[in-house]
This record gives sequence, structure tokens and C-alpha cells, in this order.
Amino acid sequence: MDIQDLDVLAYEQTPIGGICLQQRGMEGDPTRRVTEITLDHQFLMSSHSTWSERKLAERGLELCAGEGLRVLVGGLGLGYTAREVLRSSRVGRLEVVELLAPVIGWLERGLLPLAKDLRGDPRLEVVNGDVFGRLSGEASAEFDLLLIDVDHSPEERLGETSESFYEEAGLRKMALHLAPGGIFGFWSYAESPRFEAGLRNVFPEVWAEPLTFHNEVIQDDETNWLYFAKKPTS
Repeated sequence: MDIQDLDVLAYEQTPIGGICLQQRGMEGDPTRRVTEITLDHQFLMSSHSTWSERKLAERGLELCAGEGLRVLVGGLGLGYTAREVLRSSRVGRLEVVELLAPVIGWLERGLLPLAKDLRGDPRLEVVNGDVFGRLSGEASAEFDLLLIDVDHSPEERLGETSESFYEEAGLRKMALHLAPGGIFGFWSYAESPRFEAGLRNVFPEVWAEPLTFHNEVIQDDETNWLYFAKKPTS
């Protein structure tokens, strides 16, 4: 699909490069605007294709039991994972940890496409921080659902601070932040057998789920991967 009429809404330097929020008009539909985020001019995410990130939240909630769920999401992005979490009436609190302060600023300024919905929900708290550092620190054992959508994959990371997270020791530290019976979910653009093996060494129940869909932007089928793991109840 051809894309035209690029508008740069915001551009700022961050510790991991220049991050840009932009909109494009879609050829053949002048009323439609697609919002994108790029990092050092490399494509990160688009409002045109959000199915797999929404599926991360949807499937994670399906695996969670109970009411008043306490949820942590690593990575705000355009906000589609967060909004999908908040669609559930079973969610009592959602904390989103976003590394890049400009992205939080875009939410506060109403530049993100879902800003109105997200800012209007009192269950949501967005904090600036490194979710990988958070999960390697003092254990809280408080989250019923913990979702990570930050790096492209365990093998293709946006920064080096997340490297130790994907090792077995890092996954064991992360598990300490889950409540008994809690669910961990992870989005990856590619399959990672090494990461799956690490999860299976830490958790008794693990699911690896491919998601194949037609991406109109690249005019080809694409397969992303979701990984889930469940902490024992006792």
C-alpha cells in the first residue's frame, strides 16, 4: 500500500537515539491518517497494524483468573496494548513503564491516537523508567499479569539494558514480581527458541503462540510470536 503526506508531529533525542512521532495519509483514503513511531529513522510501530500487540493483552487476560487484576505493561508505544488491558472490567489497576520520556509527553499532550481514552481511565498510571531494571530489582510479588512489548525480539534489542533479562537468571528475578498464579506475556516479532527454553526452565507452564496476519503496509504475510508463562499458585 502506497503511503503519502508525511507530517512530523514531534521529534526528540533520547539516550537510545532520535525518536519521531509522525502521521501519514493513506493513498485512496484521504480521510485516514496512520500514526507511526520511528527510532533513528527506523520503523518501530504503526497504528495501521496493531493486532498482535492487542492480542498480547487479550490472550494474557484470558489466561488470568480473578477480578481486580493488577497489571504491569512494559512499553507504552502508541498505547494499544494498554488500551486493550483497560477494556477488561476485571482489571483494577494498570501501571505502564515507559523508558522514553518523550513518549509519555506525547500522551500528556494528546498527540497519541489513544490519548483521550487512556488519560480518561483512572486505573492507569504511566511512569518513566526502565522496565527491565525494575524487574531485576527488589521483588514485589504483586502483579497478576505482566506484559512486555519493548524490544523487537530477545535477539534484536533496542538497548543493552535488557540483555540480562533474557537469561534464565533474569527470568527468575522477573518471576518474583508475579503474584501466585500470575501470568507473564511477551511480544516478539520473531520466534526465539532460546528464550522459550529459558522460560520452560523457570515456569512449569509455558505457551508459545505464533500469530500470522497480512500486513498491508509491506503487502505480505507476517508472523509475530507471543510467549506466555504461568507462575505456580503455591
